[in-house]
Amino acid sequence: MKRSEINTALKEMEAFINKYKFALPPFCHFTPEDWQTKGSEYDEVRDNMLGWDITDYGLGDFYKTGFSLITIRNGNLAMKDKYVKTYAEKLLYLREGQYAPLHFHFLKMEDIINRGGGNILIRVYNSTKDEQLDKENDVEVNMDGRKTMVPAGTQVRLTPGESIAIQAYMYHDFTVEKGTGPVLLGEVSECNDDNTDNRFLESIGRFPAIEEDEPPYRLLCNEYPMGG
Repeated sequence: MKRSEINTALKEMEAFINKYKFALPPFCHFTPEDWQTKGSEYDEVRDNMLGWDITDYGLGDFYKTGFSLITIRNGNLAMKDKYVKTYAEKLLYLREGQYAPLHFHFLKMEDIINRGGGNILIRVYNSTKDEQLDKENDVEVNMDGRKTMVPAGTQVRLTPGESIAIQAYMYHDFTVEKGTGPVLLGEVSECNDDNTDNRFLESIGRFPAIEEDEPPYRLLCNEYPMGG
């Protein structure tokens, strides 16, 4: 992605968050220049990849296949002695026309909450023993205290305020219901590890290669300089 595309996506998500009056933690407002002055007191942000995250899944077409995210809090499965949190929280932003591909998590269970905007459609499948789509068996869906079974491949609709619990090994994707507008999602989960815990159905990337055509507005969660 071009840095200018990333900057535009960051500012768009930031404006949408402000519209729905969700206050972000201070580190989300740090400029690249601010980060040059931050020492080891901010190692939790660096080590646990807190902050802004823009992905085009390595496909080079962000507005077709892409997502904007912020990790607000997180533990660290690889550094459990240092970081004892067993939970994570994210904000996610998806425009109409964008798509987040089918994937599951080996370890993480998560609740996806529609925090405001349009309606989100989440397609669900169980996975087979060889980690492919189970297209035969119904999927158990838990939404806001209500349990039901839906056919494999059902797109579950979440209107603002509604949520769904995504179990480990449950394939899911995201798209916005046409005509309803962009969506702000919340994610409350067990520890998040994007490097080891994501199983995408198709082989795709996670973090974008960046073409530096203008200065960064914010640093992404994998770009922080080391603390002193």
